[in-house]
Amino acid sequence: MDRMWAVVKPRLRVVFALVAVLSGALWFGPRWLLGPHVAASTVVRRDFVQSVVASGHVEAPHRVSIGTQLIGTVRRVPVAEGQGVRAGQVLVELESAEWAAALAQAEAAVAQARARLRQLREVQAPVAEQTVRQAQVNLENARAQLRRNAELHAQGFVGQAALDDVRKTAALAESQLRASRSQRDSALAGGSDYVIAATALDQAVAGVALARSRLVYATIAAPVDGTLIDRAVEPGDVVQPGKALMVLSPVGKTQLVILIDEKNLRQLALGQPAQASADAYADRRFIAMLAYINPGVDVQRGSVEMKLDVPDPPPYLRQDMTVSVDIQVARRPQAVLVASDAVHDADRAWPFVFRVDGRHARRQPVRLGLRGAGFSEVLEGLTAGQLVVGSRTASVHDGERIRAVVSPSDTPADVP
Repeated sequence: MDRMWAVVKPRLRVVFALVAVLSGALWFGPRWLLGPHVAASTVVRRDFVQSVVASGHVEAPHRVSIGTQLIGTVRRVPVAEGQGVRAGQVLVELESAEWAAALAQAEAAVAQARARLRQLREVQAPVAEQTVRQAQVNLENARAQLRRNAELHAQGFVGQAALDDVRKTAALAESQLRASRSQRDSALAGGSDYVIAATALDQAVAGVALARSRLVYATIAAPVDGTLIDRAVEPGDVVQPGKALMVLSPVGKTQLVILIDEKNLRQLALGQPAQASADAYADRRFIAMLAYINPGVDVQRGSVEMKLDVPDPPPYLRQDMTVSVDIQVARRPQAVLVASDAVHDADRAWPFVFRVDGRHARRQPVRLGLRGAGFSEVLEGLTAGQLVVGSRTASVHDGERIRAVVSPSDTPADVP
């Protein structure tokens, strides 16, 4: 028995070896003879749009901060955050009793100043004129009496003392005439009393304007039509200048503010159209237009700020909403397109693909045009309908045998 097993054992080893060789040939033979399976994609011809994608937020061209010019207590706030308001509509009312009293006091001062000016014109000026006439008559009488006494003194009928008294009377009358004329001139328009009274009236009128403006400032109104996007005041609050009570977004064109990677800057120009959507309404798209490109570059992020006008903003669009934007930078009708994943060295001077040539992979140089949305435009090197190895990560060499496998997902339909 042992002798028989010794004879059979080597034969079994030979059989097992033959089975192993045959199994390996069956497993590795087709792969060695026909090549490995590789995913392939079809080169297609379609209309192609190159776009730059970015995200940002909704913003009005400017915002208006609503504040107060007075220190006071809030009496009423008749509007709510998010409410649309019209120009002139009351937003905040302050307690105004003190300023109303100040206005009444200032108006009383104006009435008093006007009465003083009227008194000067209607009473003091006529009285001063009459005083001048009376002083002039007194002076004429004193001078006549002086002439008579001088003649009598010359004839020896009047002594020197009496003549000196008459001369003093005449001098006094002349002095009184000058004083009365000064008083009359002071009461007339342009005189010192008149100027003082007119200045007091102007000052009182200015006081009324100041008091009225303070009373007006007690009511804070909307400067323009818009929407209140922030409210930081409640009745009973003590407010003061320098603090924003509300923020108003004026009615006007809506803009989208986005940040674009600086490497895309050369592709962008004012006036380019864009498709945008709010993240909260991702299935709804609206039109925008590139309107502003910041001349500076953010060094920290390597980005450029841009703004797009929204000519017809949808009603659901709100201030500071997050949006996604596709800016159309170029369009090619019926372009030859290849999957970008199939292109090797796409950013270098000599890009290439592996073209499927029957059962072999052939290195094919290509010249690229537009790129985007997962596809690249081929200007030279490929034609529509050809197959290329679908992934540049596949371990394929020039001339290698392959078995191309094309799945429906690797063949694009329409490229936007």
